[in-house]
Order: sequence, then structure tokens, then C-alpha cells
Amino acid sequence: MIDLAVSGSGTLNTIWLLALVVGGSFLTTGALRKYALARSLIDVPNARSSHSVPTPRGGGVAIVLSFLIALPVLMWADDIAWQIVVALLGAGSWIAVIGFLDDHGHIAARWRLLAHFAGAFWALFWIGGMAPINMFGYSVNLGGFGYVIGALYLVWMLNLYNFMDGIDGLASVEAICACLGACLVYWIAGHDSLAAAPLLLTMAVVGFLAWNFPPAKIFMGDAGSGFLGIVLAVLSLYAAWTDQAFLWAWLILLGVFVVDATFTLARRLLRGDKVYEAHRSHGYQYASRKFRSHRVVTLAIAAINLLWLVPVAILVVMQYLDGLTGLLLAYVPLVLLALKFHAGELEKVENAC
Repeated sequence: MIDLAVSGSGTLNTIWLLALVVGGSFLTTGALRKYALARSLIDVPNARSSHSVPTPRGGGVAIVLSFLIALPVLMWADDIAWQIVVALLGAGSWIAVIGFLDDHGHIAARWRLLAHFAGAFWALFWIGGMAPINMFGYSVNLGGFGYVIGALYLVWMLNLYNFMDGIDGLASVEAICACLGACLVYWIAGHDSLAAAPLLLTMAVVGFLAWNFPPAKIFMGDAGSGFLGIVLAVLSLYAAWTDQAFLWAWLILLGVFVVDATFTLARRLLRGDKVYEAHRSHGYQYASRKFRSHRVVTLAIAAINLLWLVPVAILVVMQYLDGLTGLLLAYVPLVLLALKFHAGELEKVENAC
């Protein structure tokens, strides 16, 4: 169990490991930036972009490498169960490779989707599928059908994370806020041993964020965003086997991304858009253009996470709120914000065409 409040060699080893992960992620991101510049792996602004300066991409590989290399160390130290390590190593590395190849060229959407489901089923196999879901005091056991629901959930989460990685620092800050929020609710519920993986992921993202915070010197790329999406989703399903309330807590903590991406996709589907095509009609993209600042929007979303979503997640875990009730309470203001910032609407320039 990771316990930074207790003295001893185990604690010192944990601190050193976390420091090494931050440093390794930072240095690797710098090396990847040089690689991207040398190989001309540059995101050049176009009509669908939310940035105005050509910027190297693919820096998210630093998150992948620093996290996955450190995971077995935690397992050997008995800080994390081997099943979740195998699940994350297999699914995370597979999704990262698919994203890396797509960053360097192009993989047809149908083949990407097939690969995503393969990674999802790998993770579900090792964590035992989906735990029973508790709603209003009733526990619903999904059985074998839970693998189908779980796979859809994992694939949607990794794709929505890709969709939401559109302005400087946003995907990184969201991951940090969600992971630290999860660590807090684990501690409050008396299951802080579950905090090892999200705390490790936080450190890997912090090293990358030093390069990605607005104005970004390098972008995450599909390898990093897809990896973060599936890892966060797997962690949420795995935690639910310890306490069913933890799944609701994770869904609340990731609410900004879930609501914006889902709301935008629903509107585009109803309009008949090709949903696999690039666009910039997410709420956060409209907000960044309205305020003419990526930093303002990224910091505002961090504030929403810390001041609104984390407290609601805590209330759910402390059983002051039922999970579904807490989710609805958390999401209502987010839906109103999605409406306010026109999530999923056509841009005026598109209407004029």
C-alpha cells in the first residue's frame, strides 16, 4: 500500500519512484520534441484546428513509457495487484501503438475501432469484467453482458479523450485532476491502496504537462490521448470491484470530458455529420475561441473539477448521495455549460457556406 504519511524505507522508495517518473516523463518529452521536429511530425494549423502556430506532436508517448515502465516496479513492491498491471500493460501499450502509427500516417477508422475493442476486451479479461452496479440501493449484476457494456465503455472513453485533446494542456490537466480526485476518495473510503496507479499516472502526466501547458511546445497526439482514455477507464472499472461507488465517483470526476464529448457527438449524429471527421465544435473549443485563450479554458475546467466534481464524488463515496443521483447532480451544470458554449453546433462560418 502506498502511504506517504508513514516514515520508512518503503515511503522513501515510493517518493523516489514518483520523482523519477516525473523526471523521466519530462526528459522523454523533450527528446520526443526533438524527434518530431527532425521528422517533421508537426501539426500545421488549418480550418479545423484550435491552434495558430505549427507545433510538434507525439509527446504523449512520454506518458506511456514512464507509466508503463514504472508499473511493474509497483507490482514487485506489492503496491498494486498483478491483474491490473497485466491489464494496463497490455491494453495501454496496444492502444498507444495504434495511436503512434496513426500519428505517423493514417489507419482507417474501422481498423482503429477494431483495435480499440481488442484492447478493451484484453483489459476486461484480466480485471474480471464489470463489477455489479449499485443504483438506489439495488445491486445489478450484469454477468457476461457486462463484458459488452464494459468494452463499449472503454472504447468510448478512449475515443472521447482523443476528441477532447484539442487545446493546450486540457487533456493533461483533466487526467491530473481526475487521478488526484480518485486518490482522495480512495483515502476517504479507507482504500488508499488503490491510489498507487492513479498517483503514478499523475506523475507521468505532470512531466509531460511542463511542455504542454499553454502555450504548448508539443502536443500529446493520439498515442497519448487514447492511452490516457483507456487507462482511466480501466482504473474506474477495476476500482468498482472494491466498492461499487468508485465507478460513479470516476464518472463524476471525468464529467467535463464525458458531457462535452457525448453532447457534441449526439448533436452531430442527429445532424447527420460524419462523426469520424475532424471538427472543432466541442464546447471547450467554442469557449477557447470566445475567450481567445487556451489557458483560461484549461484553468477554468481545472477549477470545475476541483471545486465542483471532486466534492460531489466525495459525497457519493461517503454515501450521502446515491451514485446515480450524484452523477445527475454533477452533470446538470455541465450540460448547461455545453448548451451555453454551443457544443455540437455548426460554426457560423460553416452555416454561411
